[in-house]
Amino acid sequence: MRILSWNINGIRTLPKYHPWNSFKTCEGILDELKADIICFQEMKSSRATLPRDVALPGHFHSFFSFPVNKGGYSGVAVYTDSHTAVPIKAEEGISGRLQPQPPLSAEERISPTYPRPDEMTLYADEEGEVPSTFDALDAEGRGLVLDFGLFVLINVYCPNETSDARLSFKMNYHLMLQERVRRLIEEEHREVIVLGDINICSTPLDHCDGHLPSHQATFYDHPARAWFQKWLSPNGPMIDVVRSFWPDRKGMYTCWNMKLQARETNYGTRVDYILVTKGLLPWIQHGDILPSLKGSDHCPIYIDLRDEITLGSGETVRLRDVMKKTDGARDPPRIAAKYWDEFSGKQTVLSSFFGKRSESRAKVDHSKSPTASSPTTHTPPPNIQGEAVVRSSQPKDSESSSETVKKFKPSAPSRPLPTTATVKRKAAEPPASTSKKRKHIKGQASIANFFSKPSTSSSSAASSKTQKTQEVIEIEDDAPTSTPPSTLISALGDDAPSSSQTAQDQLDADYRLACELAKADAAPLTADDEPTPSPSSSSQPQAQKKAAWSEVFAPVQPPNCLVHGEPTKLWTVNKQGPNKGKKFYLCSRPVGPGYDKGKGERLRDEVDHQYRCNYFKWASEVRKEAQRERERERTRTKSGEP
Repeated sequence: MRILSWNINGIRTLPKYHPWNSFKTCEGILDELKADIICFQEMKSSRATLPRDVALPGHFHSFFSFPVNKGGYSGVAVYTDSHTAVPIKAEEGISGRLQPQPPLSAEERISPTYPRPDEMTLYADEEGEVPSTFDALDAEGRGLVLDFGLFVLINVYCPNETSDARLSFKMNYHLMLQERVRRLIEEEHREVIVLGDINICSTPLDHCDGHLPSHQATFYDHPARAWFQKWLSPNGPMIDVVRSFWPDRKGMYTCWNMKLQARETNYGTRVDYILVTKGLLPWIQHGDILPSLKGSDHCPIYIDLRDEITLGSGETVRLRDVMKKTDGARDPPRIAAKYWDEFSGKQTVLSSFFGKRSESRAKVDHSKSPTASSPTTHTPPPNIQGEAVVRSSQPKDSESSSETVKKFKPSAPSRPLPTTATVKRKAAEPPASTSKKRKHIKGQASIANFFSKPSTSSSSAASSKTQKTQEVIEIEDDAPTSTPPSTLISALGDDAPSSSQTAQDQLDADYRLACELAKADAAPLTADDEPTPSPSSSSQPQAQKKAAWSEVFAPVQPPNCLVHGEPTKLWTVNKQGPNKGKKFYLCSRPVGPGYDKGKGERLRDEVDHQYRCNYFKWASEVRKEAQRERERERTRTKSGEP
């Protein structure tokens, strides 16, 4: 049996990558993963927007936990093969507060007791306060707990420390998880598997810069790393089983920063784990990561369980027996997606309003299935007193249905055919004369007009119009739309050059050049409509004119970085702020261990120059330099200098 965990970074993103884009349904993707228990993190969906094939993928049973308020954020899922691994019980959340309607009975619950904040020492926030309940910690759809008999599996997506304010939230979630596991081990004497995205590097070996002296000296100063180190063996009860098979393996990373193209050089971290208790070690045959599978900024990790083991007494124990697998089919726990109203036939679907009415319509038989599970509510477990916080009983925007919605097309209104009297034909245009050039008619706009400065009236009208329209930013085809590296965020502040001043300087230079070229081309015509060459046009060779026009429309060449002397790469600022949409150049080499983040971020003796250097320049500055170089070249050409 294989147990697999993967942070997929969005259930809609995964099918866009190969080989997942070759499968028509989610069932095909799950079959390709070749695992009996599949745990996903970061589903980034909601119950209302979950596609039917994702909720009911063929022979897999599915269990989900979505955020209470935020749609398209976080979310975890567990898929179990109905032929090999059917859980006995299942719960949403870690604290026991999230309950379906009606709430789980004592027989349906996995544990008799659950973590309580008043019995724990929690992490204080910036104001020195600690949470009084775990409702907020469990409201982001970060945990699922399933009982398989031999072990209790906990699939988690632990919070990331996006700011200092989230540090207390992150630490308290870890403490809540630790307390739940402690109760399972010490009070209920159960074996536990905790897997998923923990969002912590366990040791310096799990970090791309962990080998640098500056990182090793302060690695465990972070409170989350210090807590994780105490929870893992030999200090704590949990064993990092994948690392136990590869104790000295370097570069065994599971997460990369895709904005920095860090996966190309394996510049990543290991933040995804499968942690087990000691009693499960005899069952585990192997464990590893799957970095070759693409589709997310994380890669899958897995463990394989033996089909049977031999105890010290000589007795042989089979895995299917200790997991209480029966010969016949067993129904999954009540929180499975197959019992949701929208998938069990109890909810009216949109297609029923457009289908033909039938008095002999078949009725759905619900006597074989347990009571359908509605969206969960915050209900206190048996050992928690207090008033429950209720979630909505129905999804806000249910787009799923138990029937296929028929596509229909409204009939177009009839339109009378035009009669011969009403048909208007366009007058035939006279053929264009090719023997003579077109006259230079008085008032005809020359190309220099397109480079002239707008008038006051037109500029005021344009400014009033732009207030009503939304700004559109065009990005070069070869420029990745990416947020600059974190080390450059401070550089992309208010000190950027003024885009209006740069555009005005460029407009003046182009205007002067266009006027000269237009003056050379706009020769007066005689009465016979024959062009008379002007002195300027006759003196200037055609090749020089062509080269001059090419300068106007020539793209700006990227500058070379100072360290490697290689052409740089154009990037665009996507971060909200005054510089959003502006472009800049960075070294084109990929990031790697010891790449130059800047003097404030990287010690000079730890810089590895085979990776990206700290070159940075705004695209507007590059255009100014190119403009000045063209002006100097033009001046030298006119004066006849070499």
